[in-house]
Amino acid sequence: MRVAVVGGGAVGLVAASDLAARGVSVTLYERDEPGSGATGRAAGICYDAFAGKLDAAVAERALTRYREWELLDPCPYVWAARERGDETAIQGQVAEMQSHGRPVERISPDELGERYPPLRTERIEAAGIATAAGLLDTDAVVTRLADRARECGVTVETNAPVSLLGPTTVETPSRRTDFDAVVVAAGPATKPLVADVGVSLALETYRTQALVTDPFEGALPSFYDATEEFYWRPHGDALLVGGGAHATDPAEWDADADPAFVEAALENVRSSTTLDPTFDRAWAGLCTAAPDRDPLVGRATDGLWVATGWQGHGLMRAPAMGEFVAEQVSGTASRIDAPLSTRFDPTRFDDEASFDPLGDPTADW
Repeated sequence: MRVAVVGGGAVGLVAASDLAARGVSVTLYERDEPGSGATGRAAGICYDAFAGKLDAAVAERALTRYREWELLDPCPYVWAARERGDETAIQGQVAEMQSHGRPVERISPDELGERYPPLRTERIEAAGIATAAGLLDTDAVVTRLADRARECGVTVETNAPVSLLGPTTVETPSRRTDFDAVVVAAGPATKPLVADVGVSLALETYRTQALVTDPFEGALPSFYDATEEFYWRPHGDALLVGGGAHATDPAEWDADADPAFVEAALENVRSSTTLDPTFDRAWAGLCTAAPDRDPLVGRATDGLWVATGWQGHGLMRAPAMGEFVAEQVSGTASRIDAPLSTRFDPTRFDDEASFDPLGDPTADW
């Protein structure tokens, strides 16, 4: 069996490696260098704090593999709310997570402040903490996964933009090649690539932003403010702070962060901690989403598979979802005992109607 994987981000690299490890002949095409898209701009937070059983299973498998590859640095993940009445919601989330075996617990604002003195907790009404969470260095992840792909026998072609002449026919500037199957894991580029062969995806793109502060003293966990909708993670002796998401045209977007985002992000840190940060650098990146916030992963038509729509969780899920793609394409049994193929089916939507990629109020914190 000969398979092409289009896209050299984390999901594409894992899928290609796992296919090759199953005896499949794999060629991976990346239009730039591995990790040059969303993977290289990701925050690198990993956690298993999901209330849904399927999401928790995917996260557990992904964390397990990152640990096996010695890429995950332990770091607790805290999510908190500032509005009265949210204590009951967080209590319910924690209880459901614990029912799936997740190592999470409620944590009082007072205890949170004792563990992490730089945090201001007087405005926090409720919080949870995931103790098995961790952090990824995106450069280290890309290097390890690209090395693994080559070690498994994948032919990695970089600076190789492609187009599809058919569901299983790949064309580069230098040649045309037929395969038994093609997997497209190319982020926002997935939609126009497969559209060329008559496949419509319910997929929209949004732009999100991040910055890294200058160094500070004191320890903090990874943190998500569910009320103000921003997050941070430790980044060496600094913080990586993210947010500022909005819908955008993937063909025309600015890779530099907006000045308004930079000031808002720094003010979020100031109001939530005792720190008075300045920033070292800032940037923007693209994320993709489907109408129901679940990814589009699976067979789109005969011979053609897609893996996209990660809603900002692509790097975190990559070890599990790349493995799932490899299992499906090669016809081997899934390691996750859950209906992934039904829930993430890329053909589950009737049409390609536009939608707000950030507009789902039912999303888990």
